Amino acid sequence: MYIKKNHSESSVAKVSLDEIEGTVQGHRDGHGFVLRDDGQPDIYLPANEMRAVLHKDRVRVRIARQDRRGRPEGRVVEILERPPQPIIGRLLQESGVWLVAPEDKRYGQDVLIPKGATGAAATGQVVVVELTEPPALFGQPVGRVVEVLGEVDDPGMEVEIAVRKYGVPHEFSEACLDQAKALPDKVRAQDKRRRVDLTDVPLVTIDGEDARDFDDAVYCEPAKIGRAKGWRLLVAIADVSHYVETGNAIDIDAYDRATSVYFPRRVIPMLPEKLSNGLCSLNPHVERLCMVCDMMVTAKGEIHAYQFYPAVMLSHARLTYTEVAAVLANTRGPEALKHQERVGNLLNLYEVYRALLAARQARGAVDFETTETQIVCDDNGRIEKIVPRVRTEAHRLIEEAMLAANVCSADFIGHAGRAGLYRVHEGPTPEKQEILRAYLKAMGVGMSIGDDPRPAEFQAIAEATKDRVDAQQIHTMLLRSMQQAIYTPVNSGHFGLAFEAYTHFTSPIRRYPDLLVHRVIKSILSGTKYVLPALPTPGEAQFKLAKRLASKGGESSARPSKTGGVISVRETQAWEAAGLHCSANERRADEASRDVEAWLKCQYMREHLGEEYGGVVSTVTSFGIFVTLDALYVEGLVHITELGGEYFKFDEARQELRGERTGIRYAIGARVRVQVSRVDLDGRKIDFRLVHEAGDGFSTKGPKSRDGAKRGSSAAAMDGRSASVPAARESREEGSRRRPHKQPLAGKKAAGGKNPSNRPLKNPPPTPALAATI
Repeated sequence: MYIKKNHSESSVAKVSLDEIEGTVQGHRDGHGFVLRDDGQPDIYLPANEMRAVLHKDRVRVRIARQDRRGRPEGRVVEILERPPQPIIGRLLQESGVWLVAPEDKRYGQDVLIPKGATGAAATGQVVVVELTEPPALFGQPVGRVVEVLGEVDDPGMEVEIAVRKYGVPHEFSEACLDQAKALPDKVRAQDKRRRVDLTDVPLVTIDGEDARDFDDAVYCEPAKIGRAKGWRLLVAIADVSHYVETGNAIDIDAYDRATSVYFPRRVIPMLPEKLSNGLCSLNPHVERLCMVCDMMVTAKGEIHAYQFYPAVMLSHARLTYTEVAAVLANTRGPEALKHQERVGNLLNLYEVYRALLAARQARGAVDFETTETQIVCDDNGRIEKIVPRVRTEAHRLIEEAMLAANVCSADFIGHAGRAGLYRVHEGPTPEKQEILRAYLKAMGVGMSIGDDPRPAEFQAIAEATKDRVDAQQIHTMLLRSMQQAIYTPVNSGHFGLAFEAYTHFTSPIRRYPDLLVHRVIKSILSGTKYVLPALPTPGEAQFKLAKRLASKGGESSARPSKTGGVISVRETQAWEAAGLHCSANERRADEASRDVEAWLKCQYMREHLGEEYGGVVSTVTSFGIFVTLDALYVEGLVHITELGGEYFKFDEARQELRGERTGIRYAIGARVRVQVSRVDLDGRKIDFRLVHEAGDGFSTKGPKSRDGAKRGSSAAAMDGRSASVPAARESREEGSRRRPHKQPLAGKKAAGGKNPSNRPLKNPPPTPALAATI
C-alpha cells in the first residue's frame, strides 16, 4: 500500500538530518551521555542538560559543539519516551522536606516526596518510588512511595533492590500459579503415550551438591560404528514443553523472564517451583518425561549419527561432581564402592568425553584457562568467604555431553529447514582485530591473527604463550577481543566453540530459548510446523530489531532453507524479535547478578578497611588500575593519583600505564601490594592504595596462577552465562564513558528419527572475570 507523503513528513525528514535520537545514560557525577540509536559515538550531555531528563529516557538531541575534550556535546530537543520503571532509594528527611536518594546514582537527582506520599515508610528505609512529576530545568522530580522494602542492612535487601532496579520479573501472575497448581503431581499413563520407555536404562544426573533442579541425565555404552569402536551416548533433557503449552499463562510468564536469575543463596526461577523442582526435575527414582538426543560417537569424537525422540525415563542415581570425580580418580575407592553399579557407566562416559575433547582440540576451539570463584554466604546472606571453584573431570564430562547434544539440535533444525533460534558467536570485529594485532606485536608474541581469523589461531596463540610470565595478560586480551554470543534465527556459526551451527537444547527449565528449540524439534518429528505464539514482545526487543534492520539497509528478505523451502520475512522477524528479547533478558540477568555480587563484596570489604593484600592487576585504564586481591578474589581501583608523584601515560596497545620519569609500568598481570582505603556501598566501589615498602618491586609480568588457585576452562563458561567487566568500572572513568569490554569464554552429520559444556552449575554465581556468554 502506498502512503502519500505530505508536507509535514518532509519537514520531519529534514529535522532528522540535524537531530539524533538515543537513550540517556546518566553518570553519578551529574553529567550524562546519549547512546545513539545509529551506533555512532555517544553524545556528551553536560550537567545543566541532565536537569530535565532522567537516566534511561529516550530523547532527541542536537549536537551543539565539541567540548574541550573533543567530544560531541548535545542539547536535548525533545523527550521521546520516559520508561515507567520505578526508582529505588532511601527515604530521607532534610530540613523538614522528604526526599528519596536514588540507589542508582546515574539518576543524578533526588526525588521530592510530598507530605502524605511517604506511605508507611520510615526515615532511612529503602523504598520504591513512582514519579508523579518529571524533572524540569528548575525543579526536581516529584514522586510517591509505592513499596517499602525495609532497612538497608536487612538480609537479602541487595537482591530486593536488584530485581527492581533492573526490572527483573520476580512474581508469577495469578493465572500462571493457578495453572501450575492444576498440573498433576506425577507422570500419568496418558502422558507416556507415543514415548519410548527408557526406565530400564540407567540414566543418571550429575550436578553440584547444592543443586535443586535436575534438567539433564546421561548414559553411555560401547557401540560398534561399522567395524570401528565407538559409543552410544544418550542425553535426556526434561520435557518442559509437554507441560508448558504454547501461549498459556505459564508460557507468557516464562517468556517474560526468558531466563532464571542466579544470586548467591537465591534464585529467581523462570518456571514455578512445581515445574522447576518437581514435574520437570529429573529427580532420582521417579518417572519423568524427557526429550532424548541419542548419539553415535566415533573413537575420534565425531558424531556419526543421532536421533531425537520423546521418552519416559527414571533417573537411577543423583550423583554429584565431587562423587563422580572421586570414582574416576579411583575406581576401587570408597566412592566407587558406594556407587559400584554406576562405575561401568561412568567409565564409558569418561571415555566418550575424552574422545569429544580430542575432537574439540582438533577443531581448534578456544579453550583458555580462567580462575572461577564461588561466594559462600552465612545464614544472614552476607559473604563468609570467596573461594576458587574447583573444576574436575566430572564437570568437563557433562559439559562435553551437553555441547554434543546442542550441536545435534542445531544441525537437526537446520537440516529440516525450519526457523528456530541458534546460539551465534561471531568472530572479532575489524576494530578489535586491529587492537589485538597491535597488542600482540607490542608484546613481542611473534604470532598474530589473519584478516579472517579462526578460533584455532586464538588457541594457538594461547598455547604458545601459556608458559610466559605474562600469559594471563595475553589470554585476557585474546578474550576481550571477541564478541558476545546472542540468540538469532540466522545461523552464522559459533566462533569460540568452532561449530558451524550451535544452539541451546539442554536447559529448558532455566532458559526460554531451549524451550523453543524443544518445540521446534517436536514439530519436526511430528511433521507439523511450529509457529511462535503471540506473546507480548517488550518494546526493547522491538526497538533493537528495528535498529538492526535499519543498519542492514532495510527489512530482512525471505531466506531459503537447506531443504529448498523458504522462511518468510514475517517468520524471520518474529524469531529475530524473540532472539533479541532472550538475549536482552540474559544480559539483564547478568547485570542484576553482578550488582548483587558487587554489593556483597563491598559489604564484605567494609570489614577489611586498612588491611593489606597482595594482588594482580586485572584491568588497566587511563584513570588507574583495577587490582584483584589474591586471598579474597575481590577487585578494586587504584586511582592514577595513587600511583606516585609523576605523570603516567596510558599505552592502549600494550594495555599499560607507564611513568614518564621512572619508567615504572603497570600492566595486566602485574603483581602489586595494596591497602583497602575506601568502600562505597551505594556506588559499588572499592578503592585501594599502593603500599610502598623497602625493596618493593612492581613487575608487569603476571603469574601463571594465584596462590595455587584452581583454574577453570573458558570453553566451559562459553556455553553458560558469565559476567562482563563490572559496570562499576564504567562509572569510574573520569568525565567520559567507555563501553565495557565484551569477552567470550571458549566453547553432524546425521539425520533424525522418531525412534529410539560447558554447562554452568545449577546455582552458580556469575563468573566475573569473563564477559561473553556462549
